[in-house]
Amino acid sequence: MAINFEEALGIRPKALVFREKRGDILAANLANADTPNFKARDVDFKSVLKQSVASGVTMERTQAGHIAPPQQQIFGANVMYRNPSQVSLDGNTVEAHIEQAKYAENAVQYQASLQFIKDGFSGLMTAVRGQ
Repeated sequence: MAINFEEALGIRPKALVFREKRGDILAANLANADTPNFKARDVDFKSVLKQSVASGVTMERTQAGHIAPPQQQIFGANVMYRNPSQVSLDGNTVEAHIEQAKYAENAVQYQASLQFIKDGFSGLMTAVRGQ
């Protein structure tokens, strides 16, 4: 009997990839904290989860006059601009303390995703050994 890793691990590998891509976005925000007119961006995990679990409905552009979908997406969820509490004089919307907190939170969630995958493989190994 073959082991189906997608069925055994569920959505955990996708969550790990999402956390990695979100970390890249948050790191770019921090790296551009002093760049004039840079707009901080982020993506919502709930919308990604909803897209991943949904029935697979996708946006399609069938006519030249149709509006194209947003350019950057992660698993079907749009990367959105963050609403700052105070924009700097040069138009930059990165708030370093918020970005650092979001980055740290994402790092913890990344580690949790790794642990969930590890636990999934441990369960599979236990099943294979027949223990």
